[in-house]
Amino acid sequence: MPAAISASANPRSMTGDRRRWRRRVASAAIIGLFILAVVLSVALGAVPISFAAAFESLLAWLGLKQLDPAYATEQAVLTSIRLPRVLLAILVGGGLAISGAALQGLFRNPLADPGLIGVSGGAALAAVTTIVFSESIALLAVPVLRPYMVPIAAFIGGLLVTLLLQRMAQRGGRTEVATLLLAGIAVNAITMAAIGLLLFISDDQQLRTITLWTLGSLAGRPWSEVLPAVPLILAGGLGLLTMVRPLNALLLGEQEAYHLGFAVEPLKRRMVLFVALATGAAVAVSGLIGFVGLMIPHLIRLLVGVDHRFVLPLSTIGGASLLLLADLAARHVVLPAELPIGILTALFGGPFFLWLLLRRRRAMSHA
Repeated sequence: MPAAISASANPRSMTGDRRRWRRRVASAAIIGLFILAVVLSVALGAVPISFAAAFESLLAWLGLKQLDPAYATEQAVLTSIRLPRVLLAILVGGGLAISGAALQGLFRNPLADPGLIGVSGGAALAAVTTIVFSESIALLAVPVLRPYMVPIAAFIGGLLVTLLLQRMAQRGGRTEVATLLLAGIAVNAITMAAIGLLLFISDDQQLRTITLWTLGSLAGRPWSEVLPAVPLILAGGLGLLTMVRPLNALLLGEQEAYHLGFAVEPLKRRMVLFVALATGAAVAVSGLIGFVGLMIPHLIRLLVGVDHRFVLPLSTIGGASLLLLADLAARHVVLPAELPIGILTALFGGPFFLWLLLRRRRAMSHA
């Protein structure tokens, strides 16, 4: 037998090669799906837009050439309706997915979701309160901000509830993850009860507005509502992307991460704040859209493993792709009406959650 064994015959090397090949294939497939989802979202709708019309319209919109009169309708639809909606789907889907991936890494639990730390509940309560008492609140608001009272209130509500929960979970300078999780569940129950009371005292028009908001939708969002969410969601997402190495260290446990040189407690506080920033802004501008932060990170981990260098960016792209495709379906399933996007994500997310629970139960029974 030869004294030296070549690297190509080394089982560990072969396993590593297969893993890298699988990551490359998965990454290419996810990026390809994202590009396809963007193209379909731009092209399909009540007014079909060809590639040539989209290209010409974009160049004219950017001031790079004169618009062909034949494409006037397509440009109006593309720049005023489709592009804000596509950008919003990318921001909201990516923000929710990367937040879910980060929380699952922090809690070391694939069942974690951004809604568990109170962001969604706080945002929903603030938004519903603003809708029910809109006339009184409008008198106190600056006139220029009155059209955006609901998204502003939702963002502030989500952020305040998250800060409150984080404070409740601190003990002796440490943030107890289990306490944060349980407090989030309790606060979500309280906010849902308060929303129920507000629904009881609301009139028919307010009830319809609240129902549509809580079901989630990307429809009817002009640039003036989309653009303010861009820096907030980007700040939260980019902040989470800087935590790749600490999250990988936390896979070993908090004690091990501390001994590797990471300041665990400041890390947990910053991570929760970044999640609140991204999720709060997403919920504020789109309403409640569930399960994106639960499904996508788990599927990405099944494809590429647990390394957050791949999980976080690919979750962002995967979440954006999912919401683009879900929004595309919501626009076409019940034409000429439009299905709230939260219904579609719940239809897929609910069974996925049950499958995940059963899968974990089988894994624990065989452990």
